[in-house]
Amino acid sequence: MDRTNKEQQIAELKEKLQKSAAIVLADYRGLTVPAVTSLREDFRKQQCEYKVYKNTLVKLAIKGTSMEKMGKYLEGPTAIIFSWESPSAAAKVAKEFVKTNDKFKIKGGYLEGNILDEKGVVASASLPGKDELRATLLATFMAPATSLVRTLTAGAQNFAYVIDARRRALEAKP
Repeated sequence: MDRTNKEQQIAELKEKLQKSAAIVLADYRGLTVPAVTSLREDFRKQQCEYKVYKNTLVKLAIKGTSMEKMGKYLEGPTAIIFSWESPSAAAKVAKEFVKTNDKFKIKGGYLEGNILDEKGVVASASLPGKDELRATLLATFMAPATSLVRTLTAGAQNFAYVIDARRRALEAKP
């Protein structure tokens, strides 16, 4: 690989590192091609990117950044998974894949300025995803309106119950 190609890859990698919501580092040694292809597709569905770079290029790209301490996980074959949308998406997919394939190992990761070890990445997989957060926020916004509608209709509904109870009482008398 010539120098200009290396510099171009480092620049591309720096840009991806800055844009990603979270990063997961994993050891892919021993995976079959169909398994890796399936894994890439799973990541793609969750707006994540699975890519393999040379460790030396990654170390050069993270040098002088808050990700520099992540270099300790860059030993041996390392796949980098960039999570573009949801910070927990890559960790969730990786955690699920580890359950079915023992050759895939999570090494560490990066989330919001923090270097994560394997346990930290697995813990970040339990964070709610973007869609879950949107649903929670929407439910929070809708709660006062729903409560208001229930309160406004309660009087008329209770009046209807009273009328119905009176009707039944009159029908029950001989």
